[in-house]
Amino acid sequence: MGRSGCSNVWAFPHRQLSLPASEPQVVASLHAAAERRRLWKAAIKWPMYAVAVMPVLLAAGCRLGQGQPVRPLQLGLFLLAAVLLLAWENLANDVFDADTGVDTHGKPHSVVNLLGRRDRVALLANGALVGGLVLMALVALRSTPLVLALVLACCGIGYAYQGPPFRLGYRGLGEPLCWIAFGPLATAAGLLALAPVGTAAVSWREALLLGSGPALATTLVLFCSHFHQVSEDAAHGKRSPVVRLGTARAAALVPWFVAGSLALQWAPVLLGRWPLTALLGVIGLPPARQLIALVASCHDQPERIAGSKFLALRFQALSGIGLALGLALAPTLGRLWPVLLPSG
Repeated sequence: MGRSGCSNVWAFPHRQLSLPASEPQVVASLHAAAERRRLWKAAIKWPMYAVAVMPVLLAAGCRLGQGQPVRPLQLGLFLLAAVLLLAWENLANDVFDADTGVDTHGKPHSVVNLLGRRDRVALLANGALVGGLVLMALVALRSTPLVLALVLACCGIGYAYQGPPFRLGYRGLGEPLCWIAFGPLATAAGLLALAPVGTAAVSWREALLLGSGPALATTLVLFCSHFHQVSEDAAHGKRSPVVRLGTARAAALVPWFVAGSLALQWAPVLLGRWPLTALLGVIGLPPARQLIALVASCHDQPERIAGSKFLALRFQALSGIGLALGLALAPTLGRLWPVLLPSG
């Protein structure tokens, strides 16, 4: 695809409003209202919450695939808590980035920029954190305290990524931290939360096997979020991987992220540990191909590349849901076609 062919289907378009030319003030007011709605839509970024719920959905799929029950109330509480905790992460990120000035011009959809009140956004963030931890404590009371310990570790990583005095994201360490939090830690917490009461040991092997591939897809979402703000990040000392590598070399890594994520999902199938239905994660390939083409041709064009993180998010969501469904449906489909079941 040539550079002139760049497209960004995930960008939020500016819509032209048709009104009589004799009403310029009304036109300006409606344009401002439409633009503000567009910015709030970008700020809320509800598709991003797929990364929060994926670890426990994978845990549920894994348990169903093993013929083990899933505790519905535990699942629901964990899902709601995960959404609140990611809301804290997103709001706190806007607060801390407002302190450094990195979002002043490059991120008009920052909640701090939209509300104009850092203190209110900080209050909302803290409220989401408290609500999420209270719900997760309830999950832990109904399972094991290890669930809360693992989630607190994830929150600690989230704070270290963005909060002072650490700001590890400014040192280019956000991606490995993201993989650890959304991979083995969150997946282990999900497995424990859905397990029978009294399960006291973390199955790290199972958590790594189940969470590594999807967590790499989640890490790709974070990686792609840097492309459109390289100049602002560099100007404010945020040495993201894309700033360090440059947009061209960073874009060349995107196919490896995709390949690595799928390889980690498919390896257990090839080793006979998972059923063939686990290959259903392949449904994430179409947006992955679109993402690879987009970053290859438009990596240095901020306005066009801004939607790359949403293509990465679609890949993450579809491949993760495909894996979870593939594991969950294995017993049912295996009764019809035994060849689908794992050999080991």
